[in-house]
Amino acid sequence: MRIIPWMNTNEKKKIAILGSTGSIGTQALQVIEEHADLYEAYVLTANNRVELLIEQARRFMPEAVVIANEDKYEVLRDALADLPIKVYAGAEALCQIVQERPVDVVLTAMVGFAGLRPTISAIKAGKAIALANKETLVVAGELINRLANDYHADIIPVDSEHSAIFQCLAGEVSPVEKIILTASGGPFRTFSHEQLASVTKAQALKHPNWSMGRKITVDSATLVNKGLEVMEAKWLFDVEPEQIQVVVHPQSIIHSMVEYVDGGIMAQLGMPDMKLPIQYALFYPDRRPMDGRRVDFFALKSISFEEPDIKTFRGLQLAYDAIAAGGSMPTVFNAANEKAVGLFLDKKIRFLAIYDLIQGAMEQHKVIANPTVDEILEAEAQAHAYISGKLS
Repeated sequence: MRIIPWMNTNEKKKIAILGSTGSIGTQALQVIEEHADLYEAYVLTANNRVELLIEQARRFMPEAVVIANEDKYEVLRDALADLPIKVYAGAEALCQIVQERPVDVVLTAMVGFAGLRPTISAIKAGKAIALANKETLVVAGELINRLANDYHADIIPVDSEHSAIFQCLAGEVSPVEKIILTASGGPFRTFSHEQLASVTKAQALKHPNWSMGRKITVDSATLVNKGLEVMEAKWLFDVEPEQIQVVVHPQSIIHSMVEYVDGGIMAQLGMPDMKLPIQYALFYPDRRPMDGRRVDFFALKSISFEEPDIKTFRGLQLAYDAIAAGGSMPTVFNAANEKAVGLFLDKKIRFLAIYDLIQGAMEQHKVIANPTVDEILEAEAQAHAYISGKLS
């Protein structure tokens, strides 16, 4: 995959944010606001949160806004009728807006499968991609790789761990022996299987270090998120799964590491704050001042590392199983997890049932090698249907 910096110019860069109302999107807008002389929010989009999108539109005055949920189009249109902002709705509008000629960078921060088609559209338009939607590579890594090369689309990762790896690789030409992805372990790091059986939604949403959206916070608690990151790293950095090691690092100060063939290890450190990788992606290769906490080594009582417990936290092992199966199986893994996490957040299933539903969906799936986008979406639908059937 091409991971090449976009060129700096004296003109303001115009940013299209897919998912501006989510955790990554709102923090990206903070970065843009703090550097308003260099960047502008040209397009803002949301799935359902129309009131926040209206508020953002009035504050940042983008050229256009898009609400994916067409039922909320009139609310959005009427609320912005007094402003010269173009208003669109629907999935097709998302795919079209990212291809607008003035757009320089597309920040893909939509959660889940919804970000796949707009990201593909942006790549086909040759746009620079700041990639925060890991599911795009999880379900269509091979396709995205090919399209990025064919259309000369530049990609830089925003996910904190992959940004860290990217930074550790900067300027290096030596072969990589191993990528080391760090994981906080989430709120249940020390829990036994018996303890996990009774954990609540409220407990799962209390991450010890990071402030994130609800789904990714639950994914962190199950270690499924780390499995998704292994898949993403495979495609981003052209390494085999055997070259990716997951290490639990409870303090979340070291965001990831790269070990080279001579045994030397490069690590990227920083406070657990997503604004850092967002800003790094937007300004690369430059670094700009950023307010916020700094690592105080004297205040750190310790920096520790642990082996992940993949027997208790089965999500990581299931992810490796999906990678080994290949083809459409990572799509099923991701889709089943999305559906199961939604059910957990709605208090319809227990925490451990997330693993059971993922495993069941994977076991009933017949793998499709090199799936098309339509086959990927069909595999997603089948995984969702399987889980719905289990609950009916």
